[in-house]
Amino acid sequence: MEKNELLSKVDHTLLAVHTTWKEIKALCDDGMRFGVASICIPGAFVKQAAEYVGKKLPICTVIGFPNGYSTTGAKCFETSEAVRNGADEIDMVINIGWLKDQKYDDILHEIQEVKKACNGKLLKVIIETCLLTKEEKIKMCEIVCASGADYIKTSTGFSTGGATFDDVALFAAHVSPPVKIKAAGGIASLGDAEKFIALGASRLGTSRVVKIIKQDSQS
Repeated sequence: MEKNELLSKVDHTLLAVHTTWKEIKALCDDGMRFGVASICIPGAFVKQAAEYVGKKLPICTVIGFPNGYSTTGAKCFETSEAVRNGADEIDMVINIGWLKDQKYDDILHEIQEVKKACNGKLLKVIIETCLLTKEEKIKMCEIVCASGADYIKTSTGFSTGGATFDDVALFAAHVSPPVKIKAAGGIASLGDAEKFIALGASRLGTSRVVKIIKQDSQS
């Protein structure tokens, strides 16, 4: 795969708790330079980043992150504020306890409410696959497809594991258009990135792909 095509599928991500504006600004610069799909950043930086990049780069942020157990109202407020501040894409974390309790209607309702708060912006639903059984993953494919969300996403990158090839293949077997797949967490090489795409991922949440390509361009 051509590097430009690969980069166009990358959500260039920086979500560490100690992140500074200087680091976010550098992320923006690299995102614009390399033509990534978006930069994914903490909500507190969305307004400043959106003003910095103008319309040159989509801004993505995370909601209910990383644990997912905020109230639905809190997630909707976070989402509305992020959109007002300039976010183009929203990545929300489901309430994993609700899934374990089989509160499927509550999960569906919450995703639908957050989607309304997106005001037409893209919504990706993080289900944290490393904490789920195969049956729970399949159930979440069903719920996300019914919700009106745009993507199902594997992971926050802040739990016990990230994206796996098996999980992306499982998603591909159980979601239907228009829902797409985002693999995130632990994507460590260009080869891994290309395999995730070959298995069905349309987006990759990673900080490493741009770094690798940037290093290659400097060598």
